[in-house]
Amino acid sequence: MRIYRDYQFLAPADRGASIAIGNFDGVHKGHQKVIDIARNAAPDCPLGILTFEPHPRQYFAPKAPAFRLMNAEAKAHRLEKLGVERLYELSFNDTLSNLTAREFAEVILAENLGVKHVTVGADFCFGKNRGGNVQDLIAFGRELGFDVTIAELMHDAGEEVSSSAIRQALSEGRPRDAARMLGHHHRIEGPVIRGDQRGRDLGYPTANMSITGLHPPKFGVYVVLVEILTGPHKGQYRGAASMGVRPMFGENLPNLESYIFDFKGDIYGENLSVALVEYLRPEVKFENVEALITQMNKDCQEAQNILDALETP
Repeated sequence: MRIYRDYQFLAPADRGASIAIGNFDGVHKGHQKVIDIARNAAPDCPLGILTFEPHPRQYFAPKAPAFRLMNAEAKAHRLEKLGVERLYELSFNDTLSNLTAREFAEVILAENLGVKHVTVGADFCFGKNRGGNVQDLIAFGRELGFDVTIAELMHDAGEEVSSSAIRQALSEGRPRDAARMLGHHHRIEGPVIRGDQRGRDLGYPTANMSITGLHPPKFGVYVVLVEILTGPHKGQYRGAASMGVRPMFGENLPNLESYIFDFKGDIYGENLSVALVEYLRPEVKFENVEALITQMNKDCQEAQNILDALETP
C-alpha cells in the first residue's frame, strides 16, 4: 500500500482510484462495508482511501479528551490488511478546513486525485462547516466526472455500528462487544517503551506501551493476543495485560503493560499490536506485593484458560 500525504503534484499513475472517504477510526464493520463497495464499484481501478491527519475533531478541539480508537499507523496497518492499495492521508490544516464543499470536490477529488468513483456513508458531510451532504456530492460528481455510491449505515442487534458505540463498549469493559462491531479485536499498536521494570522484579516482565492520544478502555486486567510487528521476535503470542495507572506504585500516566506468556527476548523499541480479548477485573491497590503476585498468578491462569477455550474447535 502506498501512502500519499500531499494531494498536489501526484503522478498520473497515482490518480484515477476508486476511493472511500472518511475518518475510519477503528475500521469497523461499517467502514469495511464502505471499502468493499468502493472495491466492487470500479474493479478496474485501484482501491483507495481518502482520510485526514489529524482527525478533524482533534484539529478543531485539541484540548478535548482523547477519543481515537487507533493512531494513524494502526489505521494504515488495518487498511492494508483489507487490500487498500492507496491511502491518501491528507494533512488537515487551515487550508483544507476552509475549502467549501464545491472546492473540496473540484480541487481535491477531481483536479488533483482524479478519482473515478467515490463511496461514502449515508451521513457523510464535507467542506467548510460541514456544508456539503451526500446529495451535493452526487451532483458534483455528475458535473466533474466521477461516480458516487452512498453506503447505508450498518446496524448490529438494532444498534448502529459506529466508532462512538465501540468507544462506549470499551469504556464499560466489553471488548467482545467492541470486537463484534469492529469485525476484529480492538488493538493498541505502538513501540515498546521503557518503564520502571517493576514487573521484572515481580517475575512478570512486561512490554509497556503508551496510550496517550487514544480513547482509554476501562482500566483493569485483560486477556490479550500480542503480535510483535518488528524485530527478530516477530510473530503471534498470547498474554495478559494491565491497562491503567498502576495504583500500587503511586501516581502514574495511564499505559498498557503486557506480559507475554512463555517469552524471553529484548523487544524495547519494537512495534507491538495488542488485541484486547476479554476483561478480567478492575485495577486494585493490594495490601502488599505478595498479594499482588498471588492475584497475577490467578490472572495469568484465567487468561490461559480463556485463550485455550477460544482455540478449541
